Amino acid sequence: MSVFPRWRSIRTLVRTTLRYKLLLLVLFPTLLAMPATLGLTIYWFNSFTRDNLFLKVKSDLAVTRHAFGQMQQDHATALQRLTDSYSFRLLLTNGDARGLQNELKSLIDEEGFTFVHLTDELGNWLYEESLGSRGSSKPSPLTNRAMRGRPSAALEVFTPDDLQREDPALIERMRVPLADEPERAYEDRTMVMRAVYPIRDFGGQILALLDGGIALNRNNTIIEELRDRVYGPATLPSGGVGAIALLLDNVRIGTNLTIGQQDTALGTYVSTEIRDKVLGEGSTWVARDLVGQQWYISAYQPVFDADGQGIGMLQSSILEAPFRNAHYRAAALLLLIFIGVIALATWVVLRGARSIFKPIEQMANLVRATQAGVDRRMGKIDSQDEIGELAVQFDSMLDLLQRRNHEISRAAEQLEAKVEDRTRELEQKNTDLERTVSLLRETRQQLVMAEKLASLGQMAAGIAHEINNPTAVIIGNLDLLVAELGDAANSVHGEVDMIIQQVDRIRYIVDGLLQFARPSSPSDNTDIENVNINRTVKDTLVLVRHAVEKGETTVHVQLDATRTVRIRRYELQEVLINLLLNAARAVSAGGVIEVITADWEQQGVVISVKDNGVGIAPEKLGRVFDPFYTTDTRHGTGLGLSVSYGLIRRYGGEITVESELHRGSVFQVWLLEEPVLADQRVGAEDFGENYTDRRRNHERDYI
Repeated sequence: MSVFPRWRSIRTLVRTTLRYKLLLLVLFPTLLAMPATLGLTIYWFNSFTRDNLFLKVKSDLAVTRHAFGQMQQDHATALQRLTDSYSFRLLLTNGDARGLQNELKSLIDEEGFTFVHLTDELGNWLYEESLGSRGSSKPSPLTNRAMRGRPSAALEVFTPDDLQREDPALIERMRVPLADEPERAYEDRTMVMRAVYPIRDFGGQILALLDGGIALNRNNTIIEELRDRVYGPATLPSGGVGAIALLLDNVRIGTNLTIGQQDTALGTYVSTEIRDKVLGEGSTWVARDLVGQQWYISAYQPVFDADGQGIGMLQSSILEAPFRNAHYRAAALLLLIFIGVIALATWVVLRGARSIFKPIEQMANLVRATQAGVDRRMGKIDSQDEIGELAVQFDSMLDLLQRRNHEISRAAEQLEAKVEDRTRELEQKNTDLERTVSLLRETRQQLVMAEKLASLGQMAAGIAHEINNPTAVIIGNLDLLVAELGDAANSVHGEVDMIIQQVDRIRYIVDGLLQFARPSSPSDNTDIENVNINRTVKDTLVLVRHAVEKGETTVHVQLDATRTVRIRRYELQEVLINLLLNAARAVSAGGVIEVITADWEQQGVVISVKDNGVGIAPEKLGRVFDPFYTTDTRHGTGLGLSVSYGLIRRYGGEITVESELHRGSVFQVWLLEEPVLADQRVGAEDFGENYTDRRRNHERDYI
């Protein structure tokens, strides 16, 4: 009967006193959760430590594999250095067998090779007859690759017969005694790190092969070097042991693993599970591994021969005991810290709990709910002190904050709409500005060209007038001189013809200058006719046939134009002759020139002259239409393209050029079906901009 009154008394205290409420709320979960939390923490710590050990040994295996591959590459590089050395080349050229063998012996001593031979493509040893040694190397895919010019390095398995080829003493040296194997006492196969490097003459032909190999059975030097690279200073805890093993099939043929105080694990086997997982499936195996009487954390990975066949494994291991001891010490320390922290936290919570705990917790929950977007308030609380007043003010603040958020949202929506409008306006203005800048740039280029043509035209007229009179006098007096000399002029007939040819050349240049200086009036439409573009192209090809055939050039013609254009036929023919002659001079023997005509949308016709010649450098491309500028100083005067450009522009057309150095050039003549003569042209706003855009769009489609 005394139990129930006591229970009722405790219950009353808990319901009426905040101190006991907090005591129950804090101590009960703490006492209940502490064992579970401690157990989970220890379990997590054990798993974390184990996973870290597995991750470390797996990482160590990757480093081991990289170091092992680097060693293979280093030995292949050693062969390359020897073949590239001047002394070796000189000995090989002179056929000095003794000197070559000395070089090979030095390489064996310095790099640790088990054997190095000079062989032919069949593997027969070269330059060893004088030493009383004749033989051949083991056939290998590495030899075949080297004969195709590919230096190769890989692992191979040598049988006792293969070792007999090299040195009978190797058979005994490479034997590995097997542990716990009643049916077989020794592993007499040998894993060899082999490299074959081709030796070329100065013409690139393969003279011989340099074949070298390192036997890995019982090769402590290789194992120790790998161990030092992987498990250097400060990589293991105090007392930690890192070990490397190389396995042939499932037998350790080289290792620093120990199974006792002094005995190594050489000749021991790995389990069938490991062998099937690593060699059977080609996977990496990481787990605890019992070697002798000691547990290791080991990782195994397959190694392959030159044909990609798994022949063994590479093992990286760390002794488990030092890590396990360190783990136990850390776990004990963690347990003590955990108990101390729990005790301290319980004391602090009990000492710091007051009547404000619950309202503050409610406020914290309210803050989190508000952050999550939930509209909630503190409401009325059973407290008349500062906490109660704070709760009321807190609700007021949330109401104000909600109103401000609504206002900010409306303002943000309005601002976003304004930004979108401004962005669209700016994009439109940028587009208009880019179009205007492009038009101004093209107009400026045309004005500069027109100014050049005008200035040079005036100068050309004066030069042509001054040159014509002396040339006429020269021809007249030369004819008179020949007539006066009669038969006596036969002895200088060649010189007279040369003078006439040079005077004709002067006249040709002068005629070009005059034509450049006095083009026909832009408004004069005399002789303008409807010209069949395809027929004009055919007639022009007949005129330049001699120049084209002289260079053994092939001309491909594709005449797809169906429209006629109004133009002076002889002027268009002059433009085509200039373009075809330039193309014929640009191509080498056997080159190709393509002439293509096509309709230019609803505007007119485009004529393309394309060659696969030397092309024009980018820095020279902008000057090809300048008067007197030429890239062919042997034949050109520099007037052909400038005159052609002026003729086409006179009819409102355009000549464009694209060129790539050493790939060829393409000139395109754009002709309007109905010409727009100089005094009939409209402004850039009405014609130039639309004309340029249409021509560029068609040019992209055409190309």
